[in-house]
Amino acid sequence: MKVLWFHLMPYTELPEDFKERHPGVWVEIDPALFDPERAHVMYNDFMDELEFAAEQGFDGICVNEHHSNGYGLMPSPNLIAASLARRTGDAAICVMGSSVALYDPPIRVAEEFAMIDCISGGRLIAGFPVGTPMDTCYAYSRNPGLLRPRYYEAIDLITRAWREEKPFPYNGRFNRMRYVNPWPRPVQKPRPPVWVPGSGSVETWRMCYENDFVYAYLSYWGYKAGLGVMKGFWEEMKAMGAEPNPYHAGFLQAVGVAESRAEAVDLYAGPASYFYDRCLHLDPKFARPPGYVSEATVRSRITSQVSRAADQAIAARPFHSADANVLEQGHVIVGSPDEVADQLREVAINLNVGHLMLLLHFGDMSKDLTRYNTRLFAERVLPQIADLFDDEWEDEWWPSPMPSQSRAVPEPVAV
Repeated sequence: MKVLWFHLMPYTELPEDFKERHPGVWVEIDPALFDPERAHVMYNDFMDELEFAAEQGFDGICVNEHHSNGYGLMPSPNLIAASLARRTGDAAICVMGSSVALYDPPIRVAEEFAMIDCISGGRLIAGFPVGTPMDTCYAYSRNPGLLRPRYYEAIDLITRAWREEKPFPYNGRFNRMRYVNPWPRPVQKPRPPVWVPGSGSVETWRMCYENDFVYAYLSYWGYKAGLGVMKGFWEEMKAMGAEPNPYHAGFLQAVGVAESRAEAVDLYAGPASYFYDRCLHLDPKFARPPGYVSEATVRSRITSQVSRAADQAIAARPFHSADANVLEQGHVIVGSPDEVADQLREVAINLNVGHLMLLLHFGDMSKDLTRYNTRLFAERVLPQIADLFDDEWEDEWWPSPMPSQSRAVPEPVAV
């Protein structure tokens, strides 16, 4: 089992009446709500937290890309990843990921990912998301009907650029380049492992099989709600002839650990309420641009988390100890270390996922509480789940770094 620490980097000071006074957190969010001086503190706290997670022994640390929103402050995750690559020693650097269909030309992603792989000594996991409709079709004005063809072509160009040993021309539908010859080139050969974050697209499942990519389901509604999507993924893999190797998949889960369940509910109720009420307050008009969702996915009756956040009442209901539904549905797993470990083993086994990406910071969680949650998880939960699947399957989708004695490994930094 590989356990990764995932940071969304949300803006943590949206007003209490945000949902009542503002139509959504994405695309048209009021610029006046953003305070650059406060963001200075947030960014540095967030990066401290990621470095702290690496020091605590998590297998990897994750960052991602979003635009024009208060839900995630990383329009360029590669900037954060480059710093983390220099400031950490052993943890995988998972950029989950760069929205390749937004780059013109996307060879820029091949170059920047190669830089990160070189700086880190071969610890990069390259994430290639399609991107949410808010990020791609509205914030960046991409045609939703052409988004997925652009996405496929960008991945083809990037991965070929990493494989080819000589300069070559590329003549695609959207990208025409006389000379493709990226410098630098990644440490990992023939390429870094590729993970594809998604929310349930049938086409994405098939692409992951055809290209030997990891499918990483990023759901904020917990493992019980995610069971149907992961069941569909594994059925599709079986139909295409793939083995049920759990390392072919990943799953995102929010977690809050404390000495007891009662203490965990008390500590994490506020941050969870902030996350569901404000960070996931989406304006429905941006959730379903025509052409973004394919016919095959519509026929499969899979609902994306974007649509769910826009439509369902759960995004508006506060999280508190009396609200048993939020706990029972597993949107946020909270409890003592043993309780959390038991639930995460259930998640991994029932969903058959060998990569768990955990939100140990969510909502407006303070730096101190994030450190407490991270340390307690690392010391008392991680040892209970680390051995899952190791005696049955090989993780073929994990970085292959240079030997530590051959690369620069910085001294741990106290935060």
